[in-house]
Amino acid sequence: MKVTISIDVSNLDIAETFYVQALGCTLTRPQKNGMSVVSVENCAIYLQLKGEGSKATPSGDIARNYQRHWTPVHLDFLTEDVDSVVKKILQLGGQHEGGERGDWGAIAYCVDPFGNGFCVLHEKLV
Repeated sequence: MKVTISIDVSNLDIAETFYVQALGCTLTRPQKNGMSVVSVENCAIYLQLKGEGSKATPSGDIARNYQRHWTPVHLDFLTEDVDSVVKKILQLGGQHEGGERGDWGAIAYCVDPFGNGFCVLHEKLV
């Protein structure tokens, strides 16, 4: 079994640029039929074009909203240099909402241009 990630976005060009340039993903499947795929290490991330306000599920009343939102499920991107990744995130339309540092390493709480939260993390191995 393999796990992949799907992220709804309102603009595939912006999403591809953000995930490739800010987070070091590789574009593995260019845009086709409203979807492109980027990957990082062993994880494929499906960027899916979905319009603002479109139904999130066929049987529900929840509409897609690209304002800042929170979910208990999110991505963590591991890096050796949190500060340089945060700088790229900001340059490419993302947000940095704070972070923490300690003997264990560093974490930055971030948001992509579509309101999806994620973390950039450097964990020091003891």
